[in-house]
Amino acid sequence: MHTFHHLLVHAVFSTKNRDGCLTREIRGRLWPYLGGIAREHEMRALAVGGMADHVHILLSLPTTLSVAKAMQTLKANSSKWMHETFPELRQFSWQQGYGAFSIGVSGVEDTIRYIDTQEEHHHVRGFREELEAFLHKHGIIFEPAMLD
Repeated sequence: MHTFHHLLVHAVFSTKNRDGCLTREIRGRLWPYLGGIAREHEMRALAVGGMADHVHILLSLPTTLSVAKAMQTLKANSSKWMHETFPELRQFSWQQGYGAFSIGVSGVEDTIRYIDTQEEHHHVRGFREELEAFLHKHGIIFEPAMLD
């Protein structure tokens, strides 16, 4: 028998110190670039979005790539690109951690809609509250200091 898989991950990561440096112009270029990084590493980005201080990406991962390696690849390559493309952001970096949440096939459309409507969503709640809601929903135990 052949190997079949369909592993979907909704990943969330923020700029270091939640710096709001991802302007609309930068986001307009960064989101497609993240999709390109994913493609180059045999991932598929089904949706990329976020706000000035964080990114949401829905990924389909190959069997050969762990979630940790996928996040390292996306963050390292995009950080390098940010430095080269926007010299004024030479201090730019991503925060060390990330959130990664499994998504079932039945949740793909809702997740894509959620990622695509980040601006509307963040009129109601900030990044920290959003992350706390994800952690609670997925039953992840955490200390508030872990979110800093």
